[in-house]
Amino acid sequence: MFRTNTLPVSTRPSSKSLLHATRQFSASSAVKHQQLVVLGSGWGGYGFLRGIDKKRWNVTVISPSNYFNFTPLLASCAVGTLEFRTAVEPNTYQAWCDSIDFKRKTLECMPATPPIGFRDEHSAPTTASQTTVHYPGSGSTFPLRYDRLVIAVGCYSQTFGVPGVKEHAHFLKDVRDARAIRTKILECFEQANQPTITDEDRRKLLHFCIVGGGPTGVEFASELHDLLYSDIKRHYPTIAPLAKISCMIFDKGLQEWAAKKFNREGISVLTQHHVERVEAGRMFVKEQGEVPFGLLVWSTGLAPNPLVQSLDDVAKDTKTSSLFTDERLRVLMKDGSANPDVWAIGDAAMIKGQVLPATAQVASQKAKYLAKQLNAVVREKPSDAPFEFKNMGSLAYLGNWEAVYDRTHAASGPRGKETGRLAWLLWRSAYFTMTLSVRNKILVPTYWFLNWIFGRDLSRF
Repeated sequence: MFRTNTLPVSTRPSSKSLLHATRQFSASSAVKHQQLVVLGSGWGGYGFLRGIDKKRWNVTVISPSNYFNFTPLLASCAVGTLEFRTAVEPNTYQAWCDSIDFKRKTLECMPATPPIGFRDEHSAPTTASQTTVHYPGSGSTFPLRYDRLVIAVGCYSQTFGVPGVKEHAHFLKDVRDARAIRTKILECFEQANQPTITDEDRRKLLHFCIVGGGPTGVEFASELHDLLYSDIKRHYPTIAPLAKISCMIFDKGLQEWAAKKFNREGISVLTQHHVERVEAGRMFVKEQGEVPFGLLVWSTGLAPNPLVQSLDDVAKDTKTSSLFTDERLRVLMKDGSANPDVWAIGDAAMIKGQVLPATAQVASQKAKYLAKQLNAVVREKPSDAPFEFKNMGSLAYLGNWEAVYDRTHAASGPRGKETGRLAWLLWRSAYFTMTLSVRNKILVPTYWFLNWIFGRDLSRF
């Protein structure tokens, strides 16, 4: 388990190791260290937290979620192949950052927890969707000063302004999303299994749509296909043949091999389709008209984080609103100068003049680079070496114990593309080695083995 070793609001506990740090409520720390604040707990923020020397920095992590999502395993969690705890690592203090004052080096924050009842705190109404529940906070903001700041707030799911997506579709960026999707899948089959339902309505309920079809959508479609043709087929033998998966793919690089594989497995692959609006249980597609569904998973890319959008003093990309950084990941201000005390990594940032994919691989490499840079700074041995991305290739699960391993653009080593069982073994080996804690390194293969022997748990609770 990973925890931060500081708290906001004038708390400065002593630095301890990341594995054994505990929260302390003291007015000041025993040893004066520079205050390093990290915004976000995704691949960038969490990776940076693991590498930074907490004996030399007074570290505070601010994020609305008090855990790190191991996103490659979310698709497996959504269909019951793995349990939800295997895809998260607890690590941070739960709060929102509403604004940044670069001149005063101050953040305006708000707790991302329910208001405390006995303190008679007032809060904005809790907002809820099919996938997440958000607490706007207690209504009492607090300032947090920093000496050095790392912005790693990530991005939101892109909806392209399509009406009804936020209300009626599911995203797959958080373990809470995976939980909601798993519940919805089982709910659809329970509803379709009722004796009062017609076969026509059953087909509508058991139509599972994935819009976007990037790596996340492709892996979820593959995991869902495995679920339908194994455990669902055994538990619901009469209605399982009525289930259908439709995947709308926009990524040209994925279209060729995904279409060939998916069509052979009975998954409908739709290209060049445009969703006009989404309503409860149906969406309207320009090329098809009304398309009923039981579950809609939306995976169409990234939208800018509201915090990043609110920053006026920094240089940003006009198309994506991402923060511009130099080659050492320092945030560029509007006048073109690099802020020496502020860095940005992850999906919320991009190096000016470079085009890198918005992937976990890039965010993770930036996090490791920046941790080394700041560890050198605090030891008074700064380095001017620029960040250099090394493409390690990409992996995607295709279902039925097959995967694709693409190293055609790898920075070093053998290049090429591997598909089939060997690629599947590489896929599982990679995800096993990438899991961060010892606990999850034990749990992940354990659940893989248990589900192989006993099947997935289809309980709905």
